[in-house]
Amino acid sequence: MRAERSQRDPVAASAAHTAFLKMLRRHNRFIIAVRLALLVGFFMLWEISARLGIINSFIFSSPSRVAQTLARLTSSGELFHHVGVTMLETVLGFTIGTLAGTLFAALLWWSTTLERILDPYMVVLNALPKIALGPILIVWVGSGVEAIVVMALLVSTVVTVMTVLTGFNDISSEKQLLMRTLGATRLQTFMKVVLPASVPTLIGALKLSVGMSWVGVIVGEYLVSKAGLGYLIVYGGQVFKLDLVMASIVVLCALAAIMYYAVALWEKSLLKKRGEGALR
Repeated sequence: MRAERSQRDPVAASAAHTAFLKMLRRHNRFIIAVRLALLVGFFMLWEISARLGIINSFIFSSPSRVAQTLARLTSSGELFHHVGVTMLETVLGFTIGTLAGTLFAALLWWSTTLERILDPYMVVLNALPKIALGPILIVWVGSGVEAIVVMALLVSTVVTVMTVLTGFNDISSEKQLLMRTLGATRLQTFMKVVLPASVPTLIGALKLSVGMSWVGVIVGEYLVSKAGLGYLIVYGGQVFKLDLVMASIVVLCALAAIMYYAVALWEKSLLKKRGEGALR
């Protein structure tokens, strides 16, 4: 009865909609507040535990010691240099890996025969520990930035291909059959039906590729690097400067989160334009 009255009374329906949106905004603010509280609580617990001797501050460090290390690295300019190197490698790996993975997934969707031929090889490549290829990459492409970017590509591209291809294949066959009935070519079917319907899958692949690119870059920097956050982590561990290790990990987490949320904001903007993000 209330729903019927709301349908008959536009003013009541508008008020109900406004109240619903306010409730969503309050819920979102609550979630953000809880997230911040968990983060602050974690750092407070970490600091208190180190000061009271519950944990060994030499091994586990502490937020205050991490902050001192970051301040020292910032004042000397080292932090910006190492962050710049790692960001360049990550952005290159992320961009090239996403584009190459999406294009290759489109190629496999286009040719079912090729997909069936390459499917077992894709599975093997996805399961293969990429770090095992590190020595080979160093011999093939050298011990510079190229080897690190290639490692990032190996980690992210295969996952992107499999994720995007699954999204392409999940598009309703009835829609594709309708397009063929109307005389559409395979390219038109892909551009008008498959690709637009796969936007959520593509965005999901982007989010996944962000994390995988960071993994690939850090693994590459572990193996061969003279600069970067991975280099700082390895160097700090070798000389037992664990404050440096923890500081590098904190910066790494912050940069990865920023990159992820940049993709998430772009997703929200895109869905809003498509009229799908009203309730997000």
